[in-house]
Amino acid sequence: MAFVRKQGKTKLMWLPWTTSHTASAGALVVWSSGYLVAASSTSAAHSIAGVIRHAIAATSTEYTTQSDVEVEVDVEKRVVWEGAVTSGLVVADRGLYCDLTDSVTVNRGGSTYDVVQVVKVISTTKGYFHLNIGPDGGVTS
Repeated sequence: MAFVRKQGKTKLMWLPWTTSHTASAGALVVWSSGYLVAASSTSAAHSIAGVIRHAIAATSTEYTTQSDVEVEVDVEKRVVWEGAVTSGLVVADRGLYCDLTDSVTVNRGGSTYDVVQVVKVISTTKGYFHLNIGPDGGVTS
């Protein structure tokens, strides 16, 4: 599953993509040496730029040629995003900060990088989140 905006204001920005890298549509993307790549379980929250709008496959132009990609970026605090969770999300998790398993999945059991904050539990594998990313990312107080 991907991150999908449910509530709040965002804007679309065209930002430079790293060649020879793939990403799923709706994946969180992170700055790396001046270009974007898909976020990982160890991506620092303050380095994450936003949510990529279109998939980048090995057959995509962006994969072989340096290009800009469309990224959805929060323009206000507390934008709500729906996302997948590895497993085990429960009501008691509301308000907690979590890490990523990969660029499209929240790791309910991790809290080192604090990339998302749980807002609502839809099921044990899906929830609503605030993205705790960008210049203020990783701050939980």
